[in-house]
Amino acid sequence: MSKQEIEDYLSTHAFFSEMDKSFVEFLSDTATELQINRGDVLFQHGKPADKFYLLRKGQVSVQVPALMGPTLDIQTLVEDQILGWSWLIPPYRWSFQARALEDSDLLEFDGSAILARCEEDSRFGYELFKRFAALMSERLDAARQKMMDEWNPPGFA
Repeated sequence: MSKQEIEDYLSTHAFFSEMDKSFVEFLSDTATELQINRGDVLFQHGKPADKFYLLRKGQVSVQVPALMGPTLDIQTLVEDQILGWSWLIPPYRWSFQARALEDSDLLEFDGSAILARCEEDSRFGYELFKRFAALMSERLDAARQKMMDEWNPPGFA
């Protein structure tokens, strides 16, 4: 995709809708295309986080790795969903793990450059943080619900 194609795509995407045109232009400048294969780990829990992703095609599982036993699949993300918010909050380490369930095409955003812009331009930072706060809430709620479903001890509400 060209820079203009990325910008056009972002400007019509629900996550970036109603965002100032200059913000969308900046975000498109930080985006690069990425392809991952089925089974590839996109990021690992606890590792440094400096990116976020927009899934254009394919499926990615958001997971919680267990200390012992199998990994817990929290949520399956599909086309047009945003992935990754750990780049935004210190200590900038991934809170989850992500694994491709099938070959997938993504846009990868440079979180370090975006975070620097957030620090320089509070309006940009606030607009972006509002969107990511909703995403964080959704992912954490999905994780809580999945853990309750999977690890439901007697008497636990």
